[in-house]
Amino acid sequence: MKKFFETISNIFKIEDLRARILATLGFLLIYRLGSFVVLPGINSEILEQASSNAQGIAALLNLFAGGAFSRASIFALGIMPYISASIVMQLAGIAVPYIQKMQKDGESGRKKINQWTRLLTILITAGQAPGYIATQVPDQAITVDPTFFWISSKVLLVTGTMFVMWLGERITDKGIGNGISLLIMIGIIATLPTALVYEFGYRMDNGGLVMFLVELVFLLLVTIATILLIQGTRRVPVNFAKKIVGNRQYGGQRQYIPLKVNAAGVMPIIFAQALMFVPVTVAGFGSGAELSAFAAAFADITGFWYNATFFVMIILFTYFYTAITVNPNQMADDLKRNGGFIPGIKPGKKTAEFLDNVMSRITLPGAFFLGVVAILPAFAMMAGVSTGFAYFYGGTSLLIMVGVTLDTLQQIESHLLMRHYDGLMKSGKIKGRSSSAFGMAG
Repeated sequence: MKKFFETISNIFKIEDLRARILATLGFLLIYRLGSFVVLPGINSEILEQASSNAQGIAALLNLFAGGAFSRASIFALGIMPYISASIVMQLAGIAVPYIQKMQKDGESGRKKINQWTRLLTILITAGQAPGYIATQVPDQAITVDPTFFWISSKVLLVTGTMFVMWLGERITDKGIGNGISLLIMIGIIATLPTALVYEFGYRMDNGGLVMFLVELVFLLLVTIATILLIQGTRRVPVNFAKKIVGNRQYGGQRQYIPLKVNAAGVMPIIFAQALMFVPVTVAGFGSGAELSAFAAAFADITGFWYNATFFVMIILFTYFYTAITVNPNQMADDLKRNGGFIPGIKPGKKTAEFLDNVMSRITLPGAFFLGVVAILPAFAMMAGVSTGFAYFYGGTSLLIMVGVTLDTLQQIESHLLMRHYDGLMKSGKIKGRSSSAFGMAG
């Protein structure tokens, strides 16, 4: 315990780190306060009665928005439109030559892509806003002229999403951690205490304290498994040729390339979840029995089609995001340039092929396990766990919380180690686990 308080003290001794943490907390506070600002012209009491029984995809959206979705807040649509726009731009980067060229233009190209993403976010939010108002705000809750309410609410919802996006970018630039991921995580954490208290009361009336403790133990086991997934690595041995410079010898020792089992992190979950909202959004623009049935099938998070589609999309996005973040050719070139080689593998093309094969082998089980964890809440609901608490049994909620927390802790630790302070762990470094934890061969 003494060591823990010393580490916390060291964190606030570093001026830059202290400023970043305080800036992050300040931006997150602004986001949470904004989630309670209700759209003008709405009777909150009537709205609360109408949204108290929200189920399926609406409850999940409300979870990501930290309750802002059900409150009809100015931040009701949250950051999800921006994530959808980012997905579209990354997919376009594969198929559209002009965007590919911008991706290769360095900083200037990145700025253009960011600008396009922001403009696309406005269009997506403007498209989602009418569907949100039509499906989530009952007519009896509107206390002003309907035409004025619709126009003003659309403008405020678009503005709210753009402001949330700006907050996320400021956290990334001025704070600590990934701003967009932190905004999603803070919304999820905000609903945890309420869900835990409700589940405790529910179990005391239906099953007793023992069942509640069993649920907590199972939640702990799932959390541990998720940490193993996120931290798991396959260490590839690398030897460096000996170099004699003056009286000193450089190289000659063995090092390792840590290839992560889940190199894509939480992004496949966020991307897949964002696209799962599309059917409900489309349904808000049309009518008809077939369209309603299609939307209903994808709004039922315990249904077969929702979970099967979600599972497949997570696997596909894991491979997609791994492919754009891990470049075996670049890694092989860097090794060759620095005199490194993998024992038994020729430098250059053969090394790139070997690394690509290793990544393919470890990404498949990693993606499969990621998909299994993502659909666990549906099985928890079938087992009798209340809907609000079931979302934390794996799924997007747990993966985002664990992944973002570990990423943020690693950034804090890097600041500590750069200034020769002890890290957050006893060993002084947060490490990934070897592939043996997942039963993978070398």
